[in-house]
Amino acid sequence: MQFRDLHKQYQTIKPAVDKALLDAIDSGAFIMGKPVKELEASLAGYVGVKHCIGCGNGTDALTLALKAWNIGPGDAVFVPDFTFFASAEVISLEGATPVFVDVDADTFNMDPTCLKSAIEKTIKDGQLVPKVIITVDLFGLPANYPAIRAVADRHRLLILEDGAQGFGGSINGKRACSFGDISTTSFFPAKPLGCYGDGGAVFTDNDEWAAIIDSLRVHGKGSFKYDNVRIGMNSRLDTIQAAILLPKLEAFKLYELDRVNEAARLYSAKLNGVVKTPFIPEEYYSSWAQYTITLRSREERDGLQAHLKERGIPSMVYYPKPMREQTAYKDLKGQQGNCPVTEMLCNSVLSLPLHPYLEESDIDLVCKEIRVFVEK
Repeated sequence: MQFRDLHKQYQTIKPAVDKALLDAIDSGAFIMGKPVKELEASLAGYVGVKHCIGCGNGTDALTLALKAWNIGPGDAVFVPDFTFFASAEVISLEGATPVFVDVDADTFNMDPTCLKSAIEKTIKDGQLVPKVIITVDLFGLPANYPAIRAVADRHRLLILEDGAQGFGGSINGKRACSFGDISTTSFFPAKPLGCYGDGGAVFTDNDEWAAIIDSLRVHGKGSFKYDNVRIGMNSRLDTIQAAILLPKLEAFKLYELDRVNEAARLYSAKLNGVVKTPFIPEEYYSSWAQYTITLRSREERDGLQAHLKERGIPSMVYYPKPMREQTAYKDLKGQQGNCPVTEMLCNSVLSLPLHPYLEESDIDLVCKEIRVFVEK
């Protein structure tokens, strides 16, 4: 059993992917070729925004957004304590300071009440200037944007949506990667929409920011390649990866998103009353980057993971350590508040195999072994 079966996905869409790949190679336009522009237009249309700018990876996408806003030393950027390191790393790389915010125990996403408290504390301390909120659509579920937007507007802060795991999710039909003033995603192979290497994209309705990001991704180019009007970076989406993503996007829209939601529904039905299953608020739709259960303790979580491994069932812990506990942030630790929910989740969450090609028999096996372990 595979945790996320990319081989089965490839075998299913192989003819379309192979043709796209060979066409891209045959064109000879390996950098910023036609598939890049086609993909950008398709992604913008799917998400429902004016601009999509492809780039080298999801981390670069976040970096490009912060650079477009001139975020730097003295600025405070609010980010969940329970997320992947890249969401905070990009803040530090720009010289700004991450302020870690606790998350909701049910959705795993940034808690708007904790966000409000963190902003007010930062203002009161007077050492940093609040500028940006980086939301994370964790495990496929969009963050609580109605509440977070209200907090952002009250304090005149920008929202940068990290939709690396959330692409395909929605709230009341409005899709992930359209909630931020700028939004981003990643095409890392294991993401809901992944390529066969690294890739990312930035989304916005703002014409000025889109133009700046388009310039930044190619060494700060101006009117032509050798007219450099700002200090930029080298972060172009590879033509071959864009070509691969075009048929993968069609499969994602046509059936993959529906299938992964059905697999998640089966998990929740079969595990109801056995462990704490993921919570999807009303009017929210998840793209299920991960299916994550919550156990009662680290001992139970680790014991279950070992039990599953012995039976050939893969599982993953996302994430075993809060951001504030990362060695790279040891000097910030004393400046941050407490995040008890994050600490609890790091000790108790476990993600199970999930992908659009998962068979119900596999789900039955996983759930059976979880029941055996929990009930013994």
